[in-house]
Amino acid sequence: MSRTRQQRGRLAGARFIVVTGLSGAGKSQAIRALEDLGYFCVDNLPVRLIPTLARLSREAGSEISRAAVVVDVREGAFLDEFPRMYRGLRRLEGLDPVLIFLEASDDALVRRFSETRRPHPLAPDRSALEGIRLERQRLAAIRRMADRTIDTTSMTVHELRRAFMALSQEEVAGQRLIVTILSFGYKRGIPVDADLLFDVRFLPNPHFVASLRRRTGRDPAVVRYLTRSPITGEFVTRTVDLLRFLIPHYVAEGKRYLTIGVGCTGGRHRSVAMAEALKRGLGRLDRVHVRVQHRDVEREG
Repeated sequence: MSRTRQQRGRLAGARFIVVTGLSGAGKSQAIRALEDLGYFCVDNLPVRLIPTLARLSREAGSEISRAAVVVDVREGAFLDEFPRMYRGLRRLEGLDPVLIFLEASDDALVRRFSETRRPHPLAPDRSALEGIRLERQRLAAIRRMADRTIDTTSMTVHELRRAFMALSQEEVAGQRLIVTILSFGYKRGIPVDADLLFDVRFLPNPHFVASLRRRTGRDPAVVRYLTRSPITGEFVTRTVDLLRFLIPHYVAEGKRYLTIGVGCTGGRHRSVAMAEALKRGLGRLDRVHVRVQHRDVEREG
């Protein structure tokens, strides 16, 4: 097994994480998420000081048991010194560092620089697109070194946070598969991290019932309204059967987390009720932890 593959298998227990990638790809949000997970975090640490922090984190009795750093082209020596420095980190006994590379499409990055009205660090006197393309070219070798690459093109801040929270969830669950059943509204876009998608817009819509409009799919009245239609129960039964067939194969393949998107128009009624029903239908599965998240339930008026 290659070292890269070994690293991917133990990201959850990583004691030292290095986050890098393209400017505007979400490194600031990533470091905040890691801080919430209990990591001692440093943003824009000079490359030459990274080994010092790494050695401190592996010392017995150190107050810094887990650390994460963000480093990128803002640090002048980054491009020249980082590859050699990181190869040295991998040779440190008992450290097992993890390198995470964040990227996004040119269009998404241009839009983000436009929204913040900040110049690209490699193109202070040129267009942001020129800087993005130059940075992508210069970071190509470092990207190839990464243990995990995350594309944030379509991610919201919350979705990026969820990607990093998955590291912690994997650690708690050991070798179990984390199954997230995620309700959402198509009007706000398909979740970028969904592995499977189920469209439930064919079910009766409680939005058009005045007494139900302000409620959610967790409300018993909404559930009763939906289950009056025979097709609702049939959908749940057939979908649970499908998932019970698929999930053990994902476990056997070594997959660590699976996101199942369940979508309706606004993400408030049908998708919420069906996500909850699917979780109940799956019950307890060997080496599987099933949870539910509702992305848009509080956003739909």
